[in-house]
Amino acid sequence: MATLYSVIVPVYNRPTEVYDLCESLLAQSYKNFELVIVEDGSTVRCDDVVESARQRGLNVSYYYKENEGRSIARNYGMERASGDYFIFFDSDCVIPPEYFATLDRELGELPIDCFGGPDAAHESFSDTQKAINYSMTSFLTTGGIRGGRVQLEKFVPRTFNMGFSRRVYERVGGFREMFSEDIDMSTRIRQAGFSIGLIRNAFVWHKRRVDFKRFFRQVYVFGMSRITLKLLYPDSLKLVHLLPALFVIGLLAFIIAGVFVSPLWLLPPLIYFVAVFIGALLSTKSLKIALLAVPAALIQLCGYGVGFIKAFVVKILLRKGRNINEEILIRKGK
Repeated sequence: MATLYSVIVPVYNRPTEVYDLCESLLAQSYKNFELVIVEDGSTVRCDDVVESARQRGLNVSYYYKENEGRSIARNYGMERASGDYFIFFDSDCVIPPEYFATLDRELGELPIDCFGGPDAAHESFSDTQKAINYSMTSFLTTGGIRGGRVQLEKFVPRTFNMGFSRRVYERVGGFREMFSEDIDMSTRIRQAGFSIGLIRNAFVWHKRRVDFKRFFRQVYVFGMSRITLKLLYPDSLKLVHLLPALFVIGLLAFIIAGVFVSPLWLLPPLIYFVAVFIGALLSTKSLKIALLAVPAALIQLCGYGVGFIKAFVVKILLRKGRNINEEILIRKGK
């Protein structure tokens, strides 16, 4: 019998994104999957969009619940899903037509308990979205930790494109309501002894943030959450996670030295951003996207670095905020 996949998507005020997601799922060549939409207290609901997709043949279930957060919404969906595997996408993802055919073939050849796939920019995305996508996936900015061919840490699936077996769920449980909940979940899965792998050909088109302001806020939160993960898992903090903070400190030092000592001190950061520009130009074949990739990289590194430094000072040096054991209990709903 063919494997049944349950696609679980938490949604909050995103009917347009849900429409694009449903359209892409209707076009899948492999049909043995169900879509579980969990509307997490939205004021702008997507039930009409879901019903339209159902009438055109999509196997989809729709649930509306009070707003409690995306992790609780995912857990709510898993409790009601029927699949052998649970697949997680963000609502702003568009799924290539061969995604499930590729996934089923890869899992048939090399079964793994938990997997993740890369993300890419669709040709219809805006130039800003494409620049942000390049920045989020380039080795020059992330060290390849988001599914690149060269990586500085073990691969960690992210919930924009992640899946695991029902057996994993029954043993490990659901997501915690916290930032970087997918990293936390992947860590718990690995600690439980399950296999985790990257399925490189099972990629999604990920729209990401549509402007730099929201992008900064996103990566700022990523930086702060890395300290929470360090408190949860003391051995989880690697050199690659420190690089954005070191970048912020180094950039400030080079700027100060360039202003007060010699302009030559501005050369190292200039060389770096030229490398980002050239890398983006070679990758995207677009001068405009390459130009936008430079501020995208600056925002990504500085946003993450500032969030990391702030959380390090507040939570580790000053020991302020909730005790980590209290945080765990709160996120488990206790």
